[in-house]
Order: sequence, then C-alpha cells, then structure tokens
Amino acid sequence: MPLTVDDMTQMNFEGIIVGLATFLIIGIFHPIVIKAEYHFGTRCWWAFLLAGCGFAALSLFLDDLVWSTIAGVTAFSCFWSILELFQQKKRVEKGWFPKKD
Repeated sequence: MPLTVDDMTQMNFEGIIVGLATFLIIGIFHPIVIKAEYHFGTRCWWAFLLAGCGFAALSLFLDDLVWSTIAGVTAFSCFWSILELFQQKKRVEKGWFPKKD
C-alpha cells in the first residue's frame, strides 16, 4: 500500500535529522583535528575543551530537542577531538601524516 500525505505528516524525521547531523559533525571534525595538530601541535587542546564546554552549555538551554541534541553531539565531538589530537601527534611521529617543519 503506497504512503499517503497523511502518513507522511505522521512520520518522525527527528531521528534521521540527528543521525545525519551526527554523521556530518564527526566527518567535519576529522580534518579539523588533522589541521589543528599540523598548525598548532597539541597545545591547542584547550580550544577543543572550551568549544566543548560551550556547546554542552548551549545544549542545556536550547528548547528544541533536535537542536539540543545536535549541540550535545558537537560538544562531545569536541571533547573526543582532544584525545584524537594527541593520537594524531603519534600518527605524525610514525610518519603516517606530514610533519610541519
């Protein structure tokens, strides 16, 4: 039986929106971490910490569940990026990524 307009208005797209946003956020953070380590080394870890705290605070004050969730995902992606920054340093030392001279 094909979907009708009434069926489409009853569908819940929030999960798909949050899933897509999470996928994009994680994908965006990979090159950010690589570039940050290349240009600044690991000394920029505090910027990820501050951004993470900012997004975490923002998520507490947003009324819309979708936007609050996206802000929370961004916050924890920032926190995870701190670990990845130090892992990236090790990957550079192994020669897997270029080192800035």
